[in-house]
Amino acid sequence: MDLHSALAIGLPVGLGLAALGVSLGLGNAVAGALQALSRQPEAMGKIMTLMLLGCALIETIIFYVLAFVVFPLVGKI
Repeated sequence: MDLHSALAIGLPVGLGLAALGVSLGLGNAVAGALQALSRQPEAMGKIMTLMLLGCALIETIIFYVLAFVVFPLVGKI
């Protein structure tokens, strides 16, 4: 297997695994926030703010994968 074949197989697999990890992390974050809201509905503002901040930070993982792994190697395939 040459370099081009390895990149053609490895990049989509790596991006898919990163997307899977992001989706699982977002699912856990939202589930935890909903459980916290069901226990303490009066703390909705603080919980939602922290959940949205956490979701934004989790979502940046996929952008780092794109910026540092996929984009530099796209021209080499």
